[in-house]
Amino acid sequence: MQSDLRGQRLLLQLEYLTEKETFLTRTGTETGSIQRKVKRGDAWFPVKFGRSYYNSLNQFVIEVYRNADDETEHNFEFGKPVMFFTIDSDSNNGKGNDKIHYFNYTCTVSYAEADRMVVVLPDSGRVMELTNSNKQTGVQLSFDETSYRTMFDALERVINAKTGRLAYLRDLFYSKRKAETFSFEPLRFPWLNPTQEKAVNSVLRAKDVAIVHGPPGTGKTTTLVEAIHETLHRESQVLVCAQSNMAVDWICEKLVDRGISVLRIGNPTRVNDKMLGFTYERRFEAHPDYPQLWSIRKAIRELHNRRKSSESFHQKMDRLKSRATELEIRIQSELFGEARVIASTLVGSANRLLEGMRFTTLFIDEAAQALEAACWIPMRRVSRVVLAGDHCQLPPTIKSLVALRAGLGKTLLERIVENHPEAVTMLDVQYRMNEQIMQFSNNWFYGGKVKSAPQIRYRGILDFDNPIEWISPDDNVPSGLPAGESTSAPPTPPQYHEEFIGESFGRINKAEARLTINTLKAYYEKIGKHRIIEESIDVGVISPYRAQVQYLRKQVKRDEYFKPFRKLISINTVDGFQGQERDIIVISLVRSNEEGQIGFLNDLRRMNVAITRARMKLIILGDVKTLTKHPFYKKLYECVTNGLQRER
Repeated sequence: MQSDLRGQRLLLQLEYLTEKETFLTRTGTETGSIQRKVKRGDAWFPVKFGRSYYNSLNQFVIEVYRNADDETEHNFEFGKPVMFFTIDSDSNNGKGNDKIHYFNYTCTVSYAEADRMVVVLPDSGRVMELTNSNKQTGVQLSFDETSYRTMFDALERVINAKTGRLAYLRDLFYSKRKAETFSFEPLRFPWLNPTQEKAVNSVLRAKDVAIVHGPPGTGKTTTLVEAIHETLHRESQVLVCAQSNMAVDWICEKLVDRGISVLRIGNPTRVNDKMLGFTYERRFEAHPDYPQLWSIRKAIRELHNRRKSSESFHQKMDRLKSRATELEIRIQSELFGEARVIASTLVGSANRLLEGMRFTTLFIDEAAQALEAACWIPMRRVSRVVLAGDHCQLPPTIKSLVALRAGLGKTLLERIVENHPEAVTMLDVQYRMNEQIMQFSNNWFYGGKVKSAPQIRYRGILDFDNPIEWISPDDNVPSGLPAGESTSAPPTPPQYHEEFIGESFGRINKAEARLTINTLKAYYEKIGKHRIIEESIDVGVISPYRAQVQYLRKQVKRDEYFKPFRKLISINTVDGFQGQERDIIVISLVRSNEEGQIGFLNDLRRMNVAITRARMKLIILGDVKTLTKHPFYKKLYECVTNGLQRER
């Protein structure tokens, strides 16, 4: 098993080098590279600065605003490293050849909104060079060394563990030895279905490990929240982690709604009062002793600025620092003492605030999206672990194809499912989709084991409607468009083709985008505009390619037809829709070529996510001739068309 983990470390090293090389290649010294980063959501340019101040954690921060009319969804979030830069030329002539100057230090995002973020600077002296520059300033994501360093440290720790719980869990997960359980009569939870109830009991019985396998719409989060709630009847505190900030936010919100006291280490991705209310930083500054601490810190800074080398100076400074430390420890102790759940990302569990803390149980949500190395980070603090997720949905993101093929993509969840099937409970009743929408995914990925709850089995928007459709370029645009809109057939295959945009954006198919827009308009006309608004019928438009997503966003924004409905329409990549659902889902598959090449669409787990987001209507747009050369899409197309024939 140590040899397997050493192999993991080598593959992680390969991934680290690949990602770093990619980052350095993209960090060009000309303005053209900045414009590409802006389009990817990895940079803001230009920016303007707001106030700078010391936050409640005594970090010096500055507010940064995106000073451009740009609706591109950005990738800045809590904990990510960033760099500031200026354009050396006073007049950006648009040729993309003005030189970029990077400031020689890295900062960290404290939290980010759509057009504003708060960035932690290394020290207060840096603010002058940022705000006094007479050149346009920008900010971009930097390479994240910290996350990799934390994962490498975790792997070293687990490889070298000789005794204790960490060594025991490592040996268990890499062997077929049966996981130990407690023995007691099952508890009843009448508000849960039988498999959800079984899953909660499995969590409570587990001495070592339990897995809650939740296919789409089966209430995994509901089950996990109930398991945490019941565990807290037996334990004073638990640690809850997930791979992404968004996943941590989601489980935290549900726990707070359940009345459980949560302390979130790190800031949320959605900055609102509800989410901020359970963060460590907000709780810290709301503590009754915080005003006194703030006054002492201010006095320390003022004394430091009037620095005099004398015995009385040093004595006074030492007294103030000692008092500040005493107050910090007291506030921290009370905050952690009051909380029943401590929540963070997997990497965030290495935060110094958690130093020396131990928990009986660790819950890892969305464990199928996390690298194994990341899961080992919080494992040193616990006696047992509960993993929740679905290894048939989104996998971890891996940049190195060599590392991926060599097995880096195999998650700890998959390893335990393989070695310890007795620890797994699969939820088998879904509450999201019309049964016809569910059927293909159920048969292909879950062996037909998932059932639809009776109340949603036939759910739909229109009577006698087909819950799932596939529209190809050689079909006609559905009828029902308003006067003045085109009702002709979509572009014929010679015009209907994909274009390669670049490594980061993938491919675009503008003809299919127009077909997508017309198809959505036609369905809106069938439903009726007033009904859509009155019933808040929401729509998700999904494409696996970022270029297609951005193009579709622009088309919807420019089209006056969609003006009344824009708040009800979300357009994003597959990853952006993980864990979400909509009444109507429209998927633009993009690929159209003579060779039948489908590239990114070979990742069938991502497609499982895409086709299972819809509650009542799923519309797939794709070139049948290209896509059905792959057995998955051929079977999906047959399933859709057979369903249509049955309806007729």
